[in-house]
This record gives sequence, structure tokens and C-alpha cells, in this order.
Amino acid sequence: MNDKNSELKDKLFAKKQNGWEGISDEEKKIIFNFSKEYINFLNIAKTEREVILYSKDLAEKSGFKNIQSVNELHAGDKVYYINRDKNIYLAVIGEEDMKNGLHLVGAHVDSPRLDLKPNPLYESEGFALLRTHYYGGIKKYQWVTMPLAIHGVIVKTNGEKVNVVIGENEEEPIFTITDLLPHLAEEQMSKKIKDAIEGENLNLLVGNIPFDDSKSGDKVKLNIMNILNEKYGIVEKDFLSAELELVPGFKARSLGFDESMVAGYGQDDRACGYTSLRAILDTERPKKTAICILADKEEIGSVGNTGMQTKMFDVFVSELLDKTKQNSINAIDVVYSKSKMLSADVNAALDPLYSNSYEKSNAAYIGEGIGLNKYTGQRGKMGGSDANAEFVAEVRSILEQNNIQYNISELGKVDVGGGGTIAYILANKGMDVVDCGVAVLSMHSPYEVTSKFDIYTAYRAYKAFYDYNI
Repeated sequence: MNDKNSELKDKLFAKKQNGWEGISDEEKKIIFNFSKEYINFLNIAKTEREVILYSKDLAEKSGFKNIQSVNELHAGDKVYYINRDKNIYLAVIGEEDMKNGLHLVGAHVDSPRLDLKPNPLYESEGFALLRTHYYGGIKKYQWVTMPLAIHGVIVKTNGEKVNVVIGENEEEPIFTITDLLPHLAEEQMSKKIKDAIEGENLNLLVGNIPFDDSKSGDKVKLNIMNILNEKYGIVEKDFLSAELELVPGFKARSLGFDESMVAGYGQDDRACGYTSLRAILDTERPKKTAICILADKEEIGSVGNTGMQTKMFDVFVSELLDKTKQNSINAIDVVYSKSKMLSADVNAALDPLYSNSYEKSNAAYIGEGIGLNKYTGQRGKMGGSDANAEFVAEVRSILEQNNIQYNISELGKVDVGGGGTIAYILANKGMDVVDCGVAVLSMHSPYEVTSKFDIYTAYRAYKAFYDYNI
């Protein structure tokens, strides 16, 4: 009887399994090598501009051409389009007419961070500091008393663009935001955790030496401005047309005695951005035209001319139609209505230290493969894209046919909170879309955690989706 019960359970019950169980030494080696390249990417590309530059370089080495340099496109051709250095679209032209639909995988490459204000530099009590404005959903207390680096660009009125990266090399200085010592912090520690650190106090400590001029006021500020002028050729007004971002000044690394995980900044959503990029670079002559989207501004609503809500993606698809001689009135709407997409965004992994925030039978688990979210949104699915059952079944079929481990989950308990992705934006165009990404511990923190098994599984899932004819 017990044997029959076991057989029946094996046949009927869904199985949850740690992905590392049963894999060969050769498979483990492949996963670790892929993750080594991923860690290198995280350390090179900490901002959306750096991700796009990295992606362009990799794409061109893989045979992709700027679409603006191409007059005609045919099956197997590879092209990309960069929008204002902050997002990129890559396409491999398929054998079928584009009016039969596209296969898309879309991720975002912006991450929570601190931005410098337009007038950031000031002096107070003998210190020079930079004022900041946080970007995206952060826990403010996580960003104090840690090493921070400055990345970004300063654009002068003559059009000259100055690239800035300082705080990444050991020979360079780092920066930090100070906090109150516990001996004097009774009032601070009695506050709710979200109020203990105020946004206006997330100001970066950058100097303490005064300029050697006893007649000058703001002597420390003057010394810092003089250093910046000598190094970058800028004056204080140039901050007005700068985009300077503060990111953690430490490296992504392997995590755990078994090195099974990756710890690093920006894995939401660069875990999916990197794997979807690698998948499109390895795609050759698919049945349906395959497109990889790396978008900006998701963390603040996908707005602006580099966010997913921009019309620039429509411009790119229209160019694909023009250059494959398939464009006509309403052609783009027909293409969208037949298209299918994986919204490649990360999911919240169940954390054993905070398990009460999750409904365990519908939670994502680290190391169990790629995660499908039929819907996201908040509480009553507000703001989410609820995928049709037919499309979820198609995606499951692709994964199972390719022996790709997956799980289907929700983002925490129903009334606890929630979140969103770019899925609804493409669904609004008429596409079938489902969220499909990597589970992350400590999401939106300066040091997020993922599984190397899940990272490689995401690559395999996106590659299989690009290749499959549905």
C-alpha cells in the first residue's frame, strides 16, 4: 500500500526540489563558470549607462549591427538600437513573417540607488558633503556607514561629456554616509525604522581639508571644488547637468562555504538583464523574430523616454518592419497582438528569517530554478499583469520539454504588500506576457543574494523561449 501511495504521489503531486540535487560535476562546472562571468558583469556595470555600454560591446562582438547602419534585414540578421545610452533593444530576425508575432524577453537595468541633487555640494561644521535624493524603493537605514562609489556623467554646456567613476579601485578614495553613535541615539532608536534615517540626511561625506586661504569662507567646499576642477575640468554649475549615482563601493562575490550563491548590488534586475542578453547573443536564426529589451526607469514606474512606457520601442519595431519589407498600415498592432513575452524580472525569495511574510506553498525558493509569476501587483493584484492560463501552459511546456526546472509563485502574502514589473506595459499592447525571473534574497538592498543554479537556469529558459515556435 505504501509503495502504491508513493507511486501515486510521484505521479500526481507537484515536486519541489533543490536544483543542485542530482546534477553532474560537469553541469556544476558549467554553472560556476557562467556565474563567474555574471559576477564580473555585476562589478563592471553598476549603473544603467554602464550596462548598456557593456551590452553594446558584447553585442558587436557577437555580430550584431546598429540598426541605423543597415538598409535591409533578412532571416538570421542581428541588430540593436540604443536609446539615449540608457536602454537597448536587440533583435535576431526570424524565418517567419513578423506579423506572426515576436518572441520577446524584457528586463530592466536600473536599480535602487542614491542620486546627487542638482546643487549637491555644501560645507557644514568643517566637512564637505553632497546632498542626495534616493531613487526607487529603498530602506534608508541600509545605505549609511558603508563604502559608496560615485558613477555617472557630467555634461557641460559646450556638449563635452565627462565620465565619472571613483571609489571602485583600492587606490581610490571611497565615500560614506555617517550615522549617530548608539550612545546618543536613544531618540533615534525609539522611532519607527522607516523614520530613523531621514531622506534629507542621506548626505555623502566627501572631505575635511580646508583650502589654504585664510580669507575664504567655505574653505573645505572650495578645496573639494578645486580638486574636481583640476581632475574633471568642471565648475559648480556643471552639477546642474550631471547624472551622478551613488552605488555600493564593494564587489559582488560568491557566497557560502559551497559558493552556491552570488552576493552583490543591483541583481534586481541585472540578474535577468544579463541572462536575457546572453541568451539573445547565443540565438541563431529563430523561427520567430527574437527581441531582448533592457529598459530603464522601472524602479520609478517605467516612465520617461528611456522607460518601458516610451514610444521608442515602437520606433524600433517599426524599423524592423520597414527593413524586412513587412510594414503596412496597422502592421505594428498586428505584430503586437500575435507576440509573446517573458517579463524577465526578479522575484522575492522566501527568507527563513522572515518567513511570516510569505505563504510558503506559493513562495519562490532560492535554488529551485526559474520562477514564474502568473501575476504581480499589490493586494488585489492592483497594477499587475495577470497572464492567461493558455500562455502559462505554453511556457510550462517549453520549460518541461527542455528539462528546465521552474516554480510558480507569488510575491509574498496577499495583504502584506506586493510589487510590479514591466509586464503590464507590453500586455497593454496586446501581447501575451508572463513574469519569469530569478528569486532574490534581500531585494532592493545594497547587497542582494541569488542562486548560481537559478542564474544559469534563467539563461537556459530565455534561450529556449527565443528558439521555440509557438
